[in-house]
Amino acid sequence: MAQDWPARPLRFLVAAGPGSSLDVLARVIGERLRDGLGQQVVVDNRPAGGGTVATAAGAQSAPDGHTLLISFNGPLSLAPFLYTKLPYDPARDLAPVIVTSTSPNILAVNADLPVRTVADWVRHAKDAAGRLTYASVGNASSSHLTMELFRSVAGFDAVHSPYNGAPPAAASVARNETQAVFAAPTALAAHLQSGRVRALAVTSASRYALFPDLPTLAESGYPGFEAMLWNGILVAAGTPQALVGRLNGAINAILAHPDARNRIVGAGLDPAGGRPEAFAALIKAEAARWAPLIRKLAIRLD
Repeated sequence: MAQDWPARPLRFLVAAGPGSSLDVLARVIGERLRDGLGQQVVVDNRPAGGGTVATAAGAQSAPDGHTLLISFNGPLSLAPFLYTKLPYDPARDLAPVIVTSTSPNILAVNADLPVRTVADWVRHAKDAAGRLTYASVGNASSSHLTMELFRSVAGFDAVHSPYNGAPPAAASVARNETQAVFAAPTALAAHLQSGRVRALAVTSASRYALFPDLPTLAESGYPGFEAMLWNGILVAAGTPQALVGRLNGAINAILAHPDARNRIVGAGLDPAGGRPEAFAALIKAEAARWAPLIRKLAIRLD
């Protein structure tokens, strides 16, 4: 089978909407896969269900290497603890290929609020006594749980308003329909440039190279706070290891190519790469890390 692959166009399932960081990655990688493999790569955005709809479709696809899935923290490591009935088991039904990128979340607020620092936001939220609303990029997302973690350690209340993907979530903060969000730099860039949204902090352990003047949450009074975004490409379990290896090699090369790296970095992401085994280990480790918080907060999404 590996010798005949690809025999037809590839379908690239994206667990987020058009304009999202995952969409940028899928199109950069898809273009170069098309050129290198001589087959079209059709991007299929499915942001519903916090990415679980696309992830389920990838898990249920034929294990022949013609359907790729790019998914992220929420559907891969968090969803099994958030849903009573999930139509896939990440460990059983999916074969990791490669980690594509990482980035911190950015805590951002509507620029009309009297808020310029993390301390200002916490004080403002406490004064509002649960009347503020925060956006997330969807239920079961890192965006959602990062704010829940922050709420629990900072001691403020706010109402959760989930959206289907990062672009509409960020836009809701820009319009002041919601007042805050944790989101990827990609989704926030235009609103930060327009001045409608203000960035307060990043969730990485150290300052982020693309926003060097932005403090971390750890620096802002919450030592040890870290919540990274990550994503990667997977195929259906049972896909021949030879095809997984070919895809891994091809995508590692793409992520190392200067033009592709520039486009990915320009979207606010850090290109990753590596072996399938490393991606499998990341999914498992993140599940173990977040499961206790999910249980403690009793978060259920069904």
